[in-house]
Amino acid sequence: MPDSSSATRRIWVDADACPVVIRDILFRAAERVTIPLTLVANHGLRVPPSRVIRFLQVPPGLDVADSAIVARVSAGDLVVTQDIPLAALVLEKRAVALNPRGQLYTPDNMAERLSMRNFMEELRGAGIQTGGPPPLGPRERQAFAAELDRWLAQRSVR
Repeated sequence: MPDSSSATRRIWVDADACPVVIRDILFRAAERVTIPLTLVANHGLRVPPSRVIRFLQVPPGLDVADSAIVARVSAGDLVVTQDIPLAALVLEKRAVALNPRGQLYTPDNMAERLSMRNFMEELRGAGIQTGGPPPLGPRERQAFAAELDRWLAQRSVR
C-alpha cells in the first residue's frame, strides 16, 4: 500500500523557460496518472482545463518564480527546471530536480554544474559570447519522458 507521502507528491515546473514540447509531455503525464502539476511563471501561460493541472502566476522579478517553487515544494516532489541554483535549493529540500533535456540534478553532480554555470556567467560578464544550449531534439525529449516515467513509476510503488 502506498504511504501517505507518495500520495501527495506533486510536479512543479519552472515554466518561464520550459519548452512547450516538455510542458505538453507533462500535461499528458499528469492527466494519465492523476498527479498534481503546477506551472509557475511570471507571465501568463495557457494550460489545458484539468482537475490536476494548475498555473501559478507570480509577479515579475529576479528569482520570484524560483522562490515560489522552493516555498511550496516538499520532499519527494519533482521540479522541472533549467535553473541550476533552483535545482540546488530543490535538492536541499529532498525533492527531485530534472531539466527539460532529461538530466537529473543530483547531490553528486550539483557542485560541478554550479561551478560550470558560474564560469559561463563570468565569461558572459566579460563580454565573451558563450552561445546557448542547442535546440531540444527528439533525443532530449525522449530522455525527459523516460526520466519522468521513471519518477512516476517510483512514486506509484512506494
